[in-house]
Amino acid sequence: MNIFEEIRKDHDKQRSLLSKLVETSGDTEKRNTLFKELKNELEVHANAEERHFYKPLISNDMMQEKARHGIAEHHEIDELIEKLEETGYDSSAWLKIAKQLQEKVEHHLEDEEHKFFQLAGKVFNESQKETLAKSYTKHMNDNL
Repeated sequence: MNIFEEIRKDHDKQRSLLSKLVETSGDTEKRNTLFKELKNELEVHANAEERHFYKPLISNDMMQEKARHGIAEHHEIDELIEKLEETGYDSSAWLKIAKQLQEKVEHHLEDEEHKFFQLAGKVFNESQKETLAKSYTKHMNDNL
């Protein structure tokens, strides 16, 4: 496995959780469980990605701006999660914010998969891609 395959696997999990979350309604155990799982998944993923994908790219001139942009999007996602935490599950605003979160996350995943990965593929050699995948996966497994 390489770093791109490992990250994409987690992206698929995030898409699935987001899709299930926006199908929930009201102050239910299902909404609570899915939100907590998604929140944890996004936080651990962002941390792992910043350390084991963006950090090695930030020193590369071609990738520096992209890496900064990706990290900035992680912060925007964090802010939406905070808004959700401050909003009651039974509030009509909750689902609206959850859908904003879904749009923001899906935009971010598309950016990474269709722009960043291709460019980063030119920066990392095969050995680096495998080493980064191992450290990324270890971080995910140790923190989820």
